[in-house]
Amino acid sequence: MLIRRERTGDAAAIDAVHRSAFDRSADADGDTPSSEPIGDPVEVGLVHLLRDDGSAWIPTLSLVAEFHDQIVGHVCLTRAGIGPFPVLALGPIGVRADHQGKGIGSALMHAALGAADALDEPLVGLLGSLEYYPRFGFVPGSRLGIVPDQPEWATHFQVRPLTAYELEIKGEFRYADAFYML
Repeated sequence: MLIRRERTGDAAAIDAVHRSAFDRSADADGDTPSSEPIGDPVEVGLVHLLRDDGSAWIPTLSLVAEFHDQIVGHVCLTRAGIGPFPVLALGPIGVRADHQGKGIGSALMHAALGAADALDEPLVGLLGSLEYYPRFGFVPGSRLGIVPDQPEWATHFQVRPLTAYELEIKGEFRYADAFYML
């Protein structure tokens, strides 16, 4: 497996990753496909909206996982803010369904966090599983005095301070505008 930056021409394969990773056509048990037609998962559109947002999109922080010359995973970090402080938001992150459970998501997370740290970014925020993300150093944002600007997100909002993190980075976390268009 190879983790690399997204390149021109990767968009369709990245769309396919998120379609597979976030397929909502299965029933609650994940077994039986629904007979109802369901459009693209919101993550597909979100990546497109983020790419089109010149103030949020950071090309160096959109990474793909390749396996046998096929893109099987994707993650992106985009510009967010906490008051006057520029920070990053993680997401979406996805791995094709047929490649899940093989460590690809973990590899993408480590690569994304390492790249952000190398760029002297102070912090990464996300909405996500309270069981999965703590293994990468994420903690509830409230522990550091950081809250999402949407109160209903508070239970799953987490942050990962990086080397450049300063204690005065506190307050309300604001995602790029694309996250509010979903």
